[in-house]
Amino acid sequence: MGSSRLAVFDLDGTLTRRDTFVPYVRGWLTRHPRRRRPLHIVAAIGRFMMSGRDRGRLKSDLIRACMAGATRSEVREWTAAFVAALDDRTLNPGALDAIARHRAAGDRLVLLSASVDLYVPDIGLRFGFAESICTGIAWSGDALDGALTTPNRRGAEKRRCIEALRTRFPDAEIAAYGNSAPDLEHLTAVEHPLLVNAGRAARRNAEKMGIPTGDWRNKSP
Repeated sequence: MGSSRLAVFDLDGTLTRRDTFVPYVRGWLTRHPRRRRPLHIVAAIGRFMMSGRDRGRLKSDLIRACMAGATRSEVREWTAAFVAALDDRTLNPGALDAIARHRAAGDRLVLLSASVDLYVPDIGLRFGFAESICTGIAWSGDALDGALTTPNRRGAEKRRCIEALRTRFPDAEIAAYGNSAPDLEHLTAVEHPLLVNAGRAARRNAEKMGIPTGDWRNKSP
C-alpha cells in the first residue's frame, strides 16, 4: 500500500481556525453582488430551522440561493482566490506542524471535511494532501446546480468514510484529527485520535472515551 499510516485531518476548526463554508459563499456574493437573493437565503435558513436542522440541505439550499447557474470557470476563479487567501489569520499553526510531521514520516495525508467539493480539494492540494473526501455538489453541464451528490460528510458519515479508507488500506494504522463533538464519532474508529481546539463539553466527552485533546491555535513556544 505504500505508507504504513494514514493521517486524516478535519478542515473547519482543525486546519482552519473557523468555518470555511460561510466565508466562501459570502466572498462569492461580494464578487457577484447581482447574484444576491436575500429572500432565497432567508427561506433556506427557515427550512433549516423548521425541518430538523439538516446541515447538508442547508448547504445545498444556500449554494442554490447564491451560486446556482455559475459557470465552472467562474467558480474556479473564485476558489483559487479564496484558497490563496488562507493565511496565518485563518490557519491553525499546530495543524500545519502536524501536516509537516506526517509528510516527513511518509504518511498518506487525507483531508476529510463536511465542507463542499467546490473548494475543499483545492485546499487539500495547497497543503499537500494525497486526497480529499468531502461533500459533493452537482453540476448541470457547465452550470452549477447545487444539489448534493454525496451524504453530508459529518458525524456518522465521517466514520463511514474512515471505514472505507480502512477497506482500501487494510494494513495501515490511522491517525485522525477533529475539533468538535460530531468528530468524536470517527475519532473512536482510529488507532491514533486527537481532538483539538474543542469546547469544554466536547473535551469532557473525549476524555471519557479515552481520546486525547490538544490545542493547535497558537504557535508552540
